[in-house]
Amino acid sequence: MTIIKQEDLIQSIADALQFISYYHPRDYIQALGRAYELEQSAAAKDAIAQILYNSRLCAEGHRPICQDTGIVVVFLEVGMDVQWDCELSLDDMVNEGVRRAYLNSDNVLRASVLADPAGSRKNTRDNTPAVIHTKLVEGNTLKVKLAAKGGGSENKAKFAALNPSDNLLDWIIKSVESMGAGWCPPGILGVGIGGTPEKAMLMAKESLLEPVNIQELKLKSEQGHRLNTAEELRLELYDKINALGIGAQGLGGLTTVVDVKVLDYPTHAASLPVAIIPNCAATRHTHFTLDGSGAALLTPPDLADWPDVTWSASPAARHVNLDNITHDDIKSWQPGEQLLLSGKLLTGRDAAHKRIIDTLAKGESLPEGVNFKNRFIYYVGPVDAVNDESVGPAGPTTSTRMDKYTEAMLSQTGLIGMVGKAERGSVAIEAIKKHKAVYLIAVGGAAYLISKAITKSKIIAYEELGMEAIYEFEVKDMPVTVAVDILGESVHQTGPKKWHRLIKQ
Repeated sequence: MTIIKQEDLIQSIADALQFISYYHPRDYIQALGRAYELEQSAAAKDAIAQILYNSRLCAEGHRPICQDTGIVVVFLEVGMDVQWDCELSLDDMVNEGVRRAYLNSDNVLRASVLADPAGSRKNTRDNTPAVIHTKLVEGNTLKVKLAAKGGGSENKAKFAALNPSDNLLDWIIKSVESMGAGWCPPGILGVGIGGTPEKAMLMAKESLLEPVNIQELKLKSEQGHRLNTAEELRLELYDKINALGIGAQGLGGLTTVVDVKVLDYPTHAASLPVAIIPNCAATRHTHFTLDGSGAALLTPPDLADWPDVTWSASPAARHVNLDNITHDDIKSWQPGEQLLLSGKLLTGRDAAHKRIIDTLAKGESLPEGVNFKNRFIYYVGPVDAVNDESVGPAGPTTSTRMDKYTEAMLSQTGLIGMVGKAERGSVAIEAIKKHKAVYLIAVGGAAYLISKAITKSKIIAYEELGMEAIYEFEVKDMPVTVAVDILGESVHQTGPKKWHRLIKQ
């Protein structure tokens, strides 16, 4: 009989969430290192270098890999011979661990969870509650698998109730192609097949917690070992998804996924449920077991396991002063061109954009200090600063969520440029083209590296929105790439098309 104490579980959850906030899993980082060595697209190689260098900085500095420190997902396997020395329920113990982790003053994690999702959408301020899945199993231990899942990749999850005669492979490939780059590739694709709709989704999520081992599986196949259906599907999907040429950050390249995971379950004769969920470049998960002997001990990885990759800006990058920029200055910027931004940069995400547009619609003035005339806006919700930081990790959020606001922002505020991640939709591109504006991208998955270019930070409006408030950053040589120029040409369209063609050849 095993007795597990309340404090041991709470502290183990808290320690694990801190641990995964700054340590990539070793298997993922080595797979990404292999992708870097193989990559032939200059833009994709530069993006992977930023992600790898950011990962090392975070491991050394114990700061979050990504500003989106995720919604917590926990899988619990509770042995039926376990007894508890506790006052709280199992879910309450897990949530207390989440609260303790996200409010840790040594390494503040961003609170992204909102209560009343269809109504007031009020931030819970401590990232609770977690999403918890519990199973009772044989044995006398508690096995815990947990992840911190970012919103950009979660939003790209897809499900279909296919007919048994439908082509499963085709549906998955077409779905991945339609996902764009908002999930921050290169990453991992989780696939769940069978069961019922909710079971398929759950399997897709849980599969992402398995080790990255596609290269071992390829070797096993080449050596003539017999593979099961799920393994064969993994290999076929891996090759065909990478052949799409989407590449790192959607810029076009050889590696879109470093692994594909597949879990399946028996299903109804009339059904073929299938779900896919991607894991982004900020892949974060760990496992531990409690056996009654105390809190979990998590062993830090050896930094020697990290690829020896550093990053510095290209000597050819154009230096841009944001404090005196005009429409005329941006006319010569070319899609794919690297820029280094210096000067003052306003921020704003979903909630701030809605406030701005609602204010303008009423004919009212924007808050003091919020002046977008000949300025750029950065789509970001940063982590709070610690120690002598100006701001915590501050990587870009997915820009397509701001597409519906783009026309009004460009036509009514004097804004001339935007910075975010991933592609823009047709509505936003038309507005950019119409108003001769530009859209720039920073690398998703390089949040700590980007924050080092931010020399000052202050909230100037909507402080009550927490991380969604409007900040004014002062930046020095912040690295970005021109994604959409004043003519509406998008690298997220031209890059993958080019590399899909090259890979096919």
